[in-house]
Amino acid sequence: MKAGVSTACLYPLHVEDALQELGDMGIDNTEIFLNCHSELKESFIRNLSHILENNNMSCVSIHPFTSELDNLMFFSQYKRRIYDILEYHKYYFNAMNILGAEIFVFHGNKTSTPVSPEFYMERFNMLCELGRSFGITVAHENVARCQCRSIDFMKQLINLNPDIRFTLDIKQCIRAGENPINAAYEIGSNIIHVHISDHNDKNDCMEIGKGTFDIEKFLAVLKQKGFDRSVVIELYRGGFENDSDLYDNFRNLSDIIERI
Repeated sequence: MKAGVSTACLYPLHVEDALQELGDMGIDNTEIFLNCHSELKESFIRNLSHILENNNMSCVSIHPFTSELDNLMFFSQYKRRIYDILEYHKYYFNAMNILGAEIFVFHGNKTSTPVSPEFYMERFNMLCELGRSFGITVAHENVARCQCRSIDFMKQLINLNPDIRFTLDIKQCIRAGENPINAAYEIGSNIIHVHISDHNDKNDCMEIGKGTFDIEKFLAVLKQKGFDRSVVIELYRGGFENDSDLYDNFRNLSDIIERI
């Protein structure tokens, strides 16, 4: 199990500058959030790869900027759209092969346009199959505004495909009224990636150790379920005072991981 920090923490700093800043801090594991089409050009991706190499960093995962289109392109009744969006995702998967990233974070359908679990899995599997052809694992995230927001729905998807993989986002659990530790117990064997933050009764996204979340227990349960992947800190700009605080969070999380 390894701590990491997402470039999204430094948004709206351009991703290459955010990546370099994390490297300058000594953070050696990251998720890269790509924010626009031009950042998928091979020359741009190779520049990011050089930053990783020069700072002895690894990129475990990629978060796409097209997540807000998932419901329209993957889950509508207009089937031609899904073939177009699958073709577009080849840009992401090619970029990931250059960067060495193996996990692609997926938001999925929105709650405003629900579909059946069977239809959902049929469409999601198409993306997963494409990812596998590139050596990529697509890990569905539990986003509170999306259909895959609840433990119950994730369990329905597991029943349809026991091999499905998830990114568990702690703040999204809280926003959806779910207990992250319960999620670890119930679907932990399907979780391969974590977006972590602390929280309390008033704030759902806080620095590590600043809230009331029992992070050590959560990670211990995941470990019991066989989890041995990256736990990536994802904070919003308003959730910390100084950029250097991210390194303190990284060290605090690393210390927790060492104890379990």
